[in-house]
Amino acid sequence: MDSICSVYCYSILKNKIDTKNRYIPIRCGHLNKQTRLVFDKLNLKAPRLMKNISPVVADVAKRDIPTLDMNDPVFSAIRRLDEENLSVIPVFEEETEFRGIISLHEISGFLINDNLVKRPVYRFRINNFKIVLPGYFYRRGKEQEFDAPIMTGAMPYEISKERINKMLPLKPLLVIGLREDILQFAVEEQFPAVILTGMSKDEELPIDFSNYEGTVFCSHSDTAETIRLLRLSTPLKNVMNKTPESLQSDQSFDEAKSTLMNSRLRGLPVFEDECFSGIVTRRCFIEKPQKKLILMDHNEIDQSVPGADQTEILEILDHHRLGNSRTKEPIYVYAKPVGSTCTIVYSHFKINMVEIDAETATLLISGILSDTVLLKSPTTTELDRVAVDELLSIANLELKTFGQELFSQNTSLEETEPVEVLKADFKIYREQLNIGISQAEVITLEDIDRVKEKYLSSMEALRKNKNLDWVLLLVTNVIKEESCLLVTKLEIAESKLIYDKISEQLYSLPGILSRKKQLLPEILRVLEELKSKPGN
Repeated sequence: MDSICSVYCYSILKNKIDTKNRYIPIRCGHLNKQTRLVFDKLNLKAPRLMKNISPVVADVAKRDIPTLDMNDPVFSAIRRLDEENLSVIPVFEEETEFRGIISLHEISGFLINDNLVKRPVYRFRINNFKIVLPGYFYRRGKEQEFDAPIMTGAMPYEISKERINKMLPLKPLLVIGLREDILQFAVEEQFPAVILTGMSKDEELPIDFSNYEGTVFCSHSDTAETIRLLRLSTPLKNVMNKTPESLQSDQSFDEAKSTLMNSRLRGLPVFEDECFSGIVTRRCFIEKPQKKLILMDHNEIDQSVPGADQTEILEILDHHRLGNSRTKEPIYVYAKPVGSTCTIVYSHFKINMVEIDAETATLLISGILSDTVLLKSPTTTELDRVAVDELLSIANLELKTFGQELFSQNTSLEETEPVEVLKADFKIYREQLNIGISQAEVITLEDIDRVKEKYLSSMEALRKNKNLDWVLLLVTNVIKEESCLLVTKLEIAESKLIYDKISEQLYSLPGILSRKKQLLPEILRVLEELKSKPGN
């Protein structure tokens, strides 16, 4: 509660006093019932869950990029790639459905293949004639698309006719000047299209096309130039890569870089689930992006979101002991031994003279009351009490009523899955040994014997997964102000604990409410004593 409420409220403050940047609250664990209650009650969206903050594909993907339609001509792709210095362009159908990519790789393959066969057959789309050729339609035929070789009429009529007849039944697209004999033959044979070259705008045509079902286009260019451009009128759907390798937006930066470097392509499409979300090229991976992070309610990288060691730490606001986090540059650090990080955030609103609204006040109260156990914890300071008094007035809340509502959300160990309990409030401390301590607030301790073995099993799995030496779970009954401590097996450490042993790996801790101020000092004492003994 304290972590999530302080993060949310500090992001509000930072966005008000630093309008040049955007501050986004995040969390690295699930919402407990207390926290969910408060955010639901205020109709607010809790900070988003981020399981890893390492650089991912989404951090470098290009979203504001030009696109092409699958029916656009190759000519348009070449022009866009050249003019905008692009490596790859996504191709869509009707602007919404991703259909593939086009790059110089596909285009060069298309042009090379043209020269590997005796007479290539092209896919023509008559709407593309106007895009690639300077000129105008004299008439549009019935067929919007067709496959045909290109034929020109430079030879004597009989030879041209003989060559054309050899192509049948595949009829060619005829590119020719005003040669009436060959044109008449094309009309009689119903060629799919005729391109007349070297035509001026108002030139009379000597041929009767009234019974012709094909397309007639008048090109202002000469025959050679017209043929060159016609080849580039082929629709992209016949040239593009329809099944390119793709990346997911949450894929790691390093994995994606390796995939692209090992690909023959210079760019790949990016998807979020099944929806297209951008393009990455090799230039995107020249430099690894570095997110900027503010640590709240902790200061040790090991306790933060995975990948935090790859970020730039900007600030630290915390009320715990200082760990060994290192930064490359001097940063803003505000650490104070108060009962809650929300108390520190409240003081920053006052320092910056920013007014607090009722919603923000409610969140700050929630964090303070949760972390100080209704101001009963030994970690509670006068600053926490003053902050709560002032915030209650702003939020128009009554301490006892609101506090009871908060802690009524606590459940028993029996009602909750062990993994959920252990990860909800888990912190790692690296001393002589690597230890992890989790704390759970419950409404009763009477069920602990019934769930003990199940929880110890999950604690041992967590210990192995995190590569730790010792894992402890402090289970606290807030109302009765007492706790029990479950520990994974570590006999040399257990034997040094001052607590009364209830049973194997279970201890009684009457009056203990705070992990930070009451339990942790005892654990550190035990570790220090072990360190001082030879052989340990």
